[in-house]
Amino acid sequence: MPELVFFSGTMDCGKSTLALQIEHNRSARGLQGMIFTRDDRAGKGKLSSRLGLVTDAVEAAGDFDFYAYLVDRLSQGGRCDYVIADEAQFLAPGQVDQLARVVDDLDLDVFAFGITTDFRSKLFPGSQRLVELADRVEVLQVEALCWCGARATHNARTVGGAMVVEGAQVVVGDVHHSGDEIGYEVLCRRHHRRRMTAASARAAVLSPDVLPVEVGDRAGAGDRAGVSERPTVRP
Repeated sequence: MPELVFFSGTMDCGKSTLALQIEHNRSARGLQGMIFTRDDRAGKGKLSSRLGLVTDAVEAAGDFDFYAYLVDRLSQGGRCDYVIADEAQFLAPGQVDQLARVVDDLDLDVFAFGITTDFRSKLFPGSQRLVELADRVEVLQVEALCWCGARATHNARTVGGAMVVEGAQVVVGDVHHSGDEIGYEVLCRRHHRRRMTAASARAAVLSPDVLPVEVGDRAGAGDRAGVSERPTVRP
């Protein structure tokens, strides 16, 4: 039976890479699919992976109707065996309803890929509707890691390395950015709650208040005081 499957995870966990892999595997077996995306980092009408893979896609803007588009394509003799929808968190709830109708009425598998929550840990409307309607929700097993090494579960928006918690829900950016650009970083829950990014953690370590005393300075001070730095071992 055809299914609506939602593949979810944080940024940088391989969602777009998996979408491209599914496309490759099915097309290699002679199937023809339709790829849709919205606000991809590579630009309009593109589905891209951070591994450097890019393919063309149909840009699904806010007024785009998936069901009407596919019915029109099939009615004109076009072929479609499955549907891939990347960046599905940006879809409107009504567009997710259209994807469910594609599964039920057109008997096509739909594979949707998206982030579950935004930089404030709030559900994206599109992701919420996918959780409500999907036949299956798959959490990707390729774990993104927080700067501390723990499993990353939250997406943080940053400006100049500092985490921000206000602003529009949708601002296109990436986990790889520079300078004062708006960017994103994946964090564990603990450090997302503390608003501690990799940059702020480095700043804390480099603070003069917590810098260790240099060994050379300590040795010099000990020599000047006539005290040996080597501990005395008693039997």
